[in-house]
Amino acid sequence: MSSNKRLIRLLRKKLLSFTRAAFCWIGSLIVLIPFWIVLVNSLKTKAQADAMSFLPPLSPQFINYLTVINQGKMFRTFLNSLLISGGCTIIGIIISAMAAFVIFRNRTIFHRVCFYLFFLGLIAPINYVTTIRTMRFLHIVNSYQGIILLYSAMAIPFAFFLFYNFMATIPHEIDEAAIVDGVRTRHLFFIIIFPLLRPVIITGSVLTFISAWNDFISPLYVLNRSTHWGMIIAVYNFWGAYTQIFILILKLREV
Repeated sequence: MSSNKRLIRLLRKKLLSFTRAAFCWIGSLIVLIPFWIVLVNSLKTKAQADAMSFLPPLSPQFINYLTVINQGKMFRTFLNSLLISGGCTIIGIIISAMAAFVIFRNRTIFHRVCFYLFFLGLIAPINYVTTIRTMRFLHIVNSYQGIILLYSAMAIPFAFFLFYNFMATIPHEIDEAAIVDGVRTRHLFFIIIFPLLRPVIITGSVLTFISAWNDFISPLYVLNRSTHWGMIIAVYNFWGAYTQIFILILKLREV
């Protein structure tokens, strides 16, 4: 009797595990349906793509991708997005980590005021009129450095609080031990503290990079030169130019 009960329990567990796996696979397939529609229709002619069917094309039109890459300038816009997103991520993460370390280790009134300034930057909305006028005064409108600095300023407050909260897990005794061992004050952060921040560095970098890559409003206002556009603006511009040729839009979204 006991062996039969064990066998029944084992079968129930396996059935439950199989049912969960089946639901997960079904959910994954449902999520992949839109991607499949875009993929198969991007390889069709214009007449075939207008039907938006699930069936794959009989003769794939791979030349459509070359049209998108050449006319949409996707290679250049990809490099622009990579440069802008990567640049603001590096600047924002380093400055945020340094500021969080100094403010957390020094509990003075001045540093407390700085803390609330970062908090204000987190909740206050961006004023594009003032921002654009400031950038014009500094002669950094329509430039890579201008949009990188803008994204860095937008990302620093959030990244600062990530580092500030994580800094509580690093004992103050590590700083004292490093100074006793002869580490100079200006090297203390980058040699001792910064490597310990690896988990939050990865988190902050991913969030900052994705936020800058997917942003649409800021480059629309700040960048008027098409040579400086990222992929999001390129998709928007390509959509406006080729709205009637929907097949090319499908290729562009995949690229």
